Amino acid sequence: MEQFFAIVESVNSAINSVVWGLPMIVMILGTGILLTIRTKALQVRKFGTSWGETIIPTVKSIGKKRVNGLEDKENSVSPFEAFATAISGTVGTGNIVGVTSAIMSGGPGAVFWMWVSAFFGMVTNYAENVLGMFFRKKEQNGDFSGGPAYYLSEGIAMNASGKAGSFLKTLGKILAVLAAVFCTFAAIGMSGVQTNKISATFQEVVVGDKKIIGLVVGVVVAIVLGLIVLGGIKSIGRVAAILVPFMSLLFILMALVIVFANIAAIGSAFALIFGNIFSFQSAAAGAGGYVFAQIIQKGLARGVFSNEAGLGSSVIAHSASATREPVKQGLWGIFEVFFDTFIVCTLTALVVLVSFGDNEALLYGGGVADTVVSMRAFESIFGVVGTVVYSAIIPLFAFTTILAWSYYGEKSIDFLFRKTGDKGRKIATTAFKVAYVLLVIVSAVIDGELAWAISDTCNGLMALPNLVGLVIMSGLVVKITQNYFDRKKGLNVAPMLSAYPEQNEAFVADLQVEEVEPQKIS
Repeated sequence: MEQFFAIVESVNSAINSVVWGLPMIVMILGTGILLTIRTKALQVRKFGTSWGETIIPTVKSIGKKRVNGLEDKENSVSPFEAFATAISGTVGTGNIVGVTSAIMSGGPGAVFWMWVSAFFGMVTNYAENVLGMFFRKKEQNGDFSGGPAYYLSEGIAMNASGKAGSFLKTLGKILAVLAAVFCTFAAIGMSGVQTNKISATFQEVVVGDKKIIGLVVGVVVAIVLGLIVLGGIKSIGRVAAILVPFMSLLFILMALVIVFANIAAIGSAFALIFGNIFSFQSAAAGAGGYVFAQIIQKGLARGVFSNEAGLGSSVIAHSASATREPVKQGLWGIFEVFFDTFIVCTLTALVVLVSFGDNEALLYGGGVADTVVSMRAFESIFGVVGTVVYSAIIPLFAFTTILAWSYYGEKSIDFLFRKTGDKGRKIATTAFKVAYVLLVIVSAVIDGELAWAISDTCNGLMALPNLVGLVIMSGLVVKITQNYFDRKKGLNVAPMLSAYPEQNEAFVADLQVEEVEPQKIS
């Protein structure tokens, strides 16, 4: 078994060095910059709007129950449940253990590159959501199917004709298949990391044989996961809508206590971040060029791992929303990345740096697991209570991420087997669910660094076809965005809600329900 994992590590390392090389860095930042320019810095101009039309109304409606909403008439979820599912896929161990890992392997400067990826990632994620909503398809059973595979296969050739149209149509189909295949592997890789970190957390606090503890954790997670996954997106959305706000608030409050308890070290923490953007001196550092590459690679890779902007994964959940407005759900994407990286990830970085920023032997000397370092930060202020709470937060964060990615993988398999009919699609998705649950057990006992490495590689592969599509369809994103805000200004323009005429007509009729029903509360 050890020899097998050694081979896997060697192969993955070779692929990872290519996938996360300079071309990927250029593609991620380049796509974000292009979209920022073409939307006239939408993430800045409409930042307040993204709050005003998403999280603020949701908070105000807490304790009030909607009735007769669209999600009650079809197999869809509310905009917030779609967001909660998407954010549960992003706010996971990547925000805590992943940020710690990035600092330990890439240095404090990696945090800056996480911020850079997040700034452009806000508009990237927005564009993904807009396209995902615009090209999603409503199935006969009421399900919504959407995501990168759909907008790549349908959108790239849109409005093109002649030889160019034929080429773009073929390109779109190829990219769509690649996106679905890579998403399937990314789902497995992402669940592997999350399960591995759940296992590592319990192995650290529970006395006993670590392999046995890991195996038991894997089996328990697999059983609970299987029970919820059977319920589909509605079940996942409801669980996420309950757990995500609770976990996030608890983590933010405890992180703030740790930061303010070390208030004198905040200046030094930011100095470490900004002073090591292009260089990193530590016991683990090597040649200057290599170190620079590591800083950016770890920052961008962990940033993408955390907020998923550029992957096109979270849009699969957003596409299941009952809302009819692509831009309205797209605004959730801006808030999603901001919350994920600028709030949660930044707090994690500050917690680690104010606690251990002056301890190079611990952070950068090697030999100490990232899970242990982040746990010690909680212990430093809260003692045993910190250990207990951390041991609860990490598994919950990780589990909701596993749930979200099970849905992403399921929808990708469903796309790949669309032409086999309803029976073929059902057999394929069921087989994936079974395999996904069983692989969770395996992930609980493998090496943590290998789990991270495999997931980084899968994420990078998934991003490639998606980023190409976003560049090609950036003009369409601008057009749909302009259409929405023109209508908000009162201009008499036909709504652009769906790429399919009949579905667009039906959605236009549903707009009245969507706009009126949120006011009907009890």
